Amino acid sequence: MNIKQTGFGRMGQIVSAMIDEKEDMQETEMAEADVIIDFSHPDMLQTIIDAEKPSVIATTGYTDEQTEQIKKLAEKVPVVFSANYSLGITVMKRVLSEIAPILEKDFDMELIEAHHNQKLDAPSGTAKMLVDAMDPKGEYERVYGRSGMAKRQKEIGVHAVRGGTIAGEHQAIFAGEDEILEITHKAGSRRIFAAGALKAAEFVCGRNPGLYTMDDILFGEK
Repeated sequence: MNIKQTGFGRMGQIVSAMIDEKEDMQETEMAEADVIIDFSHPDMLQTIIDAEKPSVIATTGYTDEQTEQIKKLAEKVPVVFSANYSLGITVMKRVLSEIAPILEKDFDMELIEAHHNQKLDAPSGTAKMLVDAMDPKGEYERVYGRSGMAKRQKEIGVHAVRGGTIAGEHQAIFAGEDEILEITHKAGSRRIFAAGALKAAEFVCGRNPGLYTMDDILFGEK
């Protein structure tokens, strides 16, 4: 499989190193690529759109307009688009979507995420994805970095921590009367995201045009 890897930051370097470890994968230029893996910056999106090749888009921080562009690209080629390529996070999202409807009437819901001090966007795309899993209909107000004096309403608090070399931590909290349920995922290194992206690259090659997620890869939903 010929892969065009578009990111040149730390994640891009990890993806390149892991491609080198595999006998059936190699990096190539855009023209010869079977698939694009993008861990870069939203500014790279137009280049990916112009290439019109199967793509694994792992960049976060897109505007609503750019997200619509990705959806239009998926009408022409298969695209895997996810805020997080960790297999564990994909399972966590599924678990949250199943338990939130059971607990939401009796439990307050909060989400805390932590990342390294070089991460630019906050809250993380993963945090937003997990909150969407907890509240798919958008019935709760999203309160980011709560401060001041206010009585709790129908809301989900979302809190971001930035520091050091934290690869990524996400904790969903369900706080009820005299009991707390916490579901936590911790990334030991960024290799888990690269490994998931390579799994997505294998999945997307040869697929029909469409917008796919890690759910499709793990749970076969399409």
